[in-house]
Amino acid sequence: MAYQTFRQEYLGVPPVTRAYTTACVLTTAAVQLELITPFQLYFNPELIFKHFQVWRLITNYLFFGPVGFNFLFNMIFLYRYCRMLEEGSFRGRTADFVFMFLFGGLLMTLFGLFVNLVFLGQAFTIMLVYVWSRRNPYVRMNFFGLLIFQAPFLPWVLMGFSLLLGNSIIVDLLGIAVGHIYFFLEDVFPNQPGGGRLLRTPSVLKAIFDTPEDDPNYNPLPEERPGGFAWGEGQRLGG
Repeated sequence: MAYQTFRQEYLGVPPVTRAYTTACVLTTAAVQLELITPFQLYFNPELIFKHFQVWRLITNYLFFGPVGFNFLFNMIFLYRYCRMLEEGSFRGRTADFVFMFLFGGLLMTLFGLFVNLVFLGQAFTIMLVYVWSRRNPYVRMNFFGLLIFQAPFLPWVLMGFSLLLGNSIIVDLLGIAVGHIYFFLEDVFPNQPGGGRLLRTPSVLKAIFDTPEDDPNYNPLPEERPGGFAWGEGQRLGG
């Protein structure tokens, strides 16, 4: 019975969120079991381009460190905001969501050539949080019962939290920067005088990922936030 319930819940998670979160958990489990080491996963331009270890372009987004507070914190935020985006503004637009992943990953990889970051998964999570927060500007957040603020401030609050924990904020700034570039090109610039859509999802992605919606008249509200955790107005983020 428990297995069937878990299986139903797992299969009920949107496909992109399910695939990415599962890949992150399995990668971390493989490292914990010493089947692989982080040295086989991290971002290293020389090994990628000179020794053709191209898998590092992907695996550096899948490892969030050993199991502990930082790992759980990142997994909760990754699952939460990835799912809300996929079930909200990207509902019925799986190809567009995959394209956002590819666009964000490409930008971060390019920036990673100039900054000393070996794992970019946390920056990718911040990018997802940033895009969600800008598309839901009127949602009120409650962070650990200490701060109440509007959603667009969430990435900056997380960056301040990282600073308090003694972590580098370069990762957070990279995620915010890439998230802002995507949000500007996708949501802001097309609505400006003389603007237009510069980001167009390739037709091959649409052919692979897009399927007809169950309800073509469904139009999610900006504040609609489906998912597995009751965080938001009147709720605590993380505790």
